[in-house]
Amino acid sequence: MTRAFASRGRIAVVASGVALAGCGTTSSGQGGAVAGLGAASTRVASSATYIEALQGGVVSRLGGVDLGKSDRQRALEAEYRALEAAPGGQPVAWQGRGVSGSVVAAAPYQVGSQNCRQYSHTVTVKSQQTTARGAACRNSDGSWTPLT
Repeated sequence: MTRAFASRGRIAVVASGVALAGCGTTSSGQGGAVAGLGAASTRVASSATYIEALQGGVVSRLGGVDLGKSDRQRALEAEYRALEAAPGGQPVAWQGRGVSGSVVAAAPYQVGSQNCRQYSHTVTVKSQQTTARGAACRNSDGSWTPLT
């Protein structure tokens, strides 16, 4: 292999990497992110920050359902995972102590420059299901803010 050929090969690899860096679909390590909704590499805040930004999520709107701290954390993590990376209509399930839930986000849509998603969260306690619905929009820092 000549030095000129090796150099051109490196240039092609670098150029390919630069071109791919602008793509909107990336892998988040959990089955891939939804196109245009961000990537793990753009997340700089901790998961607690993202969970906090959900402001209690739609799970907090469930009347008559009292979740413990760890179950509420699992529920909010499932909301974040559904909003961030789940394909539209695919449930993200979670399991707690005597309680379980499932979050289903619809396909993303645009509001101005933000990606938004409608979603539902069904919680099951002692064989009784309760569902809350809402929507959230993704912020530039990767967090999701619920629409009120």
